[in-house]
Amino acid sequence: QVHLLESGGGSVQTGGSLTLSCAASGYTASKFCMSWFRSAPRKDREGVAFIDTDGTLNYLESVKGRFTISLDTAKKTQYLHMNNLKPEDSAMYVCAVSSACTWPLEYYAMDSWGRGALVTVSS
Repeated sequence: QVHLLESGGGSVQTGGSLTLSCAASGYTASKFCMSWFRSAPRKDREGVAFIDTDGTLNYLESVKGRFTISLDTAKKTQYLHMNNLKPEDSAMYVCAVSSACTWPLEYYAMDSWGRGALVTVSS
């Protein structure tokens, strides 16, 4: 059974930084894609970023230049380094894993999801 565990959420002020991590256990494929989605009240869910084992990655336009995604393939752990955070980045960030990713990301095309990490950015 696949289990994704996120960590690193928290509260920061505008301009601050946070790093989210997500470790996947029980996912046996050697080639895979890990991604981040975010959900906030009264907003549609957004695919934030993805990275796969070939090094292909992409970002939501509004986070380009501020967020960096990385992947430790051996550990099946991904990281989302978030800099210059803005109040509109406040959301529940959910990690996902799948055999492949397309852009824009499709939430229900993922194989498994974590429970989420809450990020709150105050002005």
